[in-house]
Amino acid sequence: MSTGVLQQKPGTGGTLGRGPGDVAPGDGGRGDGAPGIIGDTARFGLLAFLGTISMLFIGFTSAYLIRRASMDWRPLRAPGILWLNTAVLLASSVTLQAARKRLREWDLRALLPWVGATGALGALFLAGQVLAWRTLAARGVFLASNPHNSFFYMLTGLHGLHLLGGLVWLAAVLVQVRRMAYTPGEDGLRLFATYWHFLGALWLYLLVLLFVL
Repeated sequence: MSTGVLQQKPGTGGTLGRGPGDVAPGDGGRGDGAPGIIGDTARFGLLAFLGTISMLFIGFTSAYLIRRASMDWRPLRAPGILWLNTAVLLASSVTLQAARKRLREWDLRALLPWVGATGALGALFLAGQVLAWRTLAARGVFLASNPHNSFFYMLTGLHGLHLLGGLVWLAAVLVQVRRMAYTPGEDGLRLFATYWHFLGALWLYLLVLLFVL
């Protein structure tokens, strides 16, 4: 028999060999290994993006530390809601980890509520941030009032913008969950979790920088 002909399983119509269109383990649904390459590229791209974000905030940190020595610097008292917002964001990381566990176990019925809870907590965090900014504005604390105010609005605003992008990504995740587009046994939420946990760690860093140092 030539190598181009595949034997069939009796009565099933299946094949015992592997042809050009068949799927090998780890191919993720194709026989050419492309999804593995795509996955590596996506991980590299995400890490490069996170590196860019890190360098951006490191640059702002340097400017912040230098600007603190100016004579017009007046410390900003943190709005109490910031601590509640922090708890909400950390809780969203917990629900995301629960969603990853359900996905690895292929418990799709429980997966959707955990992913939805992560999105709801993320949206609640952003709403809390808007409320914090409005509270400060009501106290007469504006962007141009003094340098500490400026850095607070700028850094928390940048963080909120990146978290909003995370919510858009999460909406795409929800669509994938509903379509059952993930592979059983694999951690299909790993890339998103890396980004989301990074934003949580970045938020803690900003709190320390702005109100603890």
